[in-house]
Amino acid sequence: MPNSSGTRPPRLPMPEGACDSHIHVVDPAFLPPGTDAAPFRGMGPEDYKALQRRLGTQRAVVVQPKAFGTDNAGTLAAVAALGPGARGIAVLHPDATEAELRRLDAGGIRGLRFSVWKPADTVTTIDMIEPMAERIRAMGWHAQINMSADQIAGNASLLERLACPIVFDHLGRIPPPGGTGHPAFRVLERLLGRGDVWVKLSGAYLDSIEGGPDYPDMAEVARGLAHLAPERTVWGSDWPHVTERHKPDDAGLLDLLLDWLPDEAARRRVLRDNPAILYGFG
Repeated sequence: MPNSSGTRPPRLPMPEGACDSHIHVVDPAFLPPGTDAAPFRGMGPEDYKALQRRLGTQRAVVVQPKAFGTDNAGTLAAVAALGPGARGIAVLHPDATEAELRRLDAGGIRGLRFSVWKPADTVTTIDMIEPMAERIRAMGWHAQINMSADQIAGNASLLERLACPIVFDHLGRIPPPGGTGHPAFRVLERLLGRGDVWVKLSGAYLDSIEGGPDYPDMAEVARGLAHLAPERTVWGSDWPHVTERHKPDDAGLLDLLLDWLPDEAARRRVLRDNPAILYGFG
């Protein structure tokens, strides 16, 4: 399986309409001229469809990868290739036109991502978030935030001002051993209480110290966030795990929900019901 270890399906039964709410698709045809395509092998739409068949999911949310910058053509093509069970998250700068926003909306885009946790290679900056949030509010889009936990704590007032819904990536990037005692968890607790803020139970491997396959040191944060907003929590694989040299087992990442969520109804909500609302699946 390209960019995924393991071969077995998940132990967790998939409800009809289950959604993987965080993937990246990198078709080398859309890379900027001169970019080395070798690191992006096996990351195209057909590769992800093979993983879907293994996992048993039917829906997916394609998040614009950094390799594409602010040219969202590859993400639009991936959404189209994956069909009506796909939506997309774009990356734009504040100089984007209203016509471009409307074009992306027609192509299945439902939010803008701001991945600012690593300033050395970020495509967007923190000061772009607020002006873009104001523009996308009327479209029903959300701001998808990938900040470090320290950045979340340090930018709490900015995040609390945002006029549009917010989705926090990868468990809020809250690391052990601080866990639920980290200042960022308190910020997320306040934000999740306002009713239009969401969090992704994804990327456990990104901040884990103990490592896989079970990432036990991330369980406290995952359970805590899911408890704070059970109706605004979604799951994502983060395939093809572009930051990882040794790829995790995506079926194992799905099975973490057996530990993190208390019962079948909660897991069904996270996998099917919540993403249907957030991303507008019929």
